[in-house]
Amino acid sequence: MPSARNEIVIYRPVSEVFGFVAEGTTAPRWRPAVVDIAHESGEGVGARYRQGVRGPGGRRIAADYEVTAYEVNKRVAFAATAGPVRPTGEYTFDEVPGGTRMTFALQVELGGFQGILLSRPVQSTMNAEVATLANLKRVLEG
Repeated sequence: MPSARNEIVIYRPVSEVFGFVAEGTTAPRWRPAVVDIAHESGEGVGARYRQGVRGPGGRRIAADYEVTAYEVNKRVAFAATAGPVRPTGEYTFDEVPGGTRMTFALQVELGGFQGILLSRPVQSTMNAEVATLANLKRVLEG
């Protein structure tokens, strides 16, 4: 099962970091793979976003998602609802002296033929995605 995890300290208050990340439409500002994103419905658990990400050759791939857990200033979890691969993920937020420790984790189950064909590229994509926390740090501390 491909999975990836990254952690970073951002020297901004938890409420600011949480608020920025929880508002999914900010994604293009720190996640370079996001081509477009729009809030479709709901707030908190059940919120749905229509999202497109860059795929092979730069073409748009649907990567819509739904928020599956939402704890203010603590945690946002989500599950992809569109696309050829549908990972689940989670952002967690912890107050530390002077800022916020944030963790971003992704995982996906690939079965059968899909697992054989896609395991390596999916792992690579997931590694790159969790590494975008460095971009988030630059945006929020800049």
